[in-house]
Amino acid sequence: MKTFVFVLSFLFTTAAFSQTKLYVHPDADEYVENTTTIAILPLRVQVKLRPKELKDFTSEQIAEMNRNEALDVQKGMYTWFLTRKKRGSLLVEVQNPARTNALLQQNGIDIHNYDQYLPSELGKILGVEAVITGTLETSKPMSNAAAIGLAVFTGGMFATSTATLNMDISNVTDDELVVNYNKKVKGSLGSDAQDLINVLMRKVSRRIPYTK
Repeated sequence: MKTFVFVLSFLFTTAAFSQTKLYVHPDADEYVENTTTIAILPLRVQVKLRPKELKDFTSEQIAEMNRNEALDVQKGMYTWFLTRKKRGSLLVEVQNPARTNALLQQNGIDIHNYDQYLPSELGKILGVEAVITGTLETSKPMSNAAAIGLAVFTGGMFATSTATLNMDISNVTDDELVVNYNKKVKGSLGSDAQDLINVLMRKVSRRIPYTK
């Protein structure tokens, strides 16, 4: 009985702190029909550590942690979309992040700092019809190396897991925002970037026009 009550309490707590905002362009279906491939760019990731956790790291180490997390999240999103593609529920192709990042770097673009470029400019370089950009804030690192390193200093203790994803899917033809997905969750987010992305993206897969 106690276990049952605990599970109910956990589910309620997680749901209570789950917030979702979704914008879909009125002509989204038309945009999707004209989209063959989308590219996932590294999101701007911020691991928001507590003061006691921050004191053992330099600003350079924190910046490097955020960059590593961004790459892990990019891979996690790619895997998430590929899984939907294999199930037949994704209507477009997804560019391999290795190709995305290489093409950006070959054109002198910092993969972690591309805000000054329009989606149309990025799309021309990447050879895609839509790009995914955005931000992610999380209360703990999800990459194994960062998590292990931080655990050494903190004794394995982290704040309650929280994450906020703000994701844009933009059309590169006219720089139009096709989808904006903003989701905040608090509760059990798993142990790595893939778990985190699965939690954040689970519900939106039935609501964005790029999936069926």
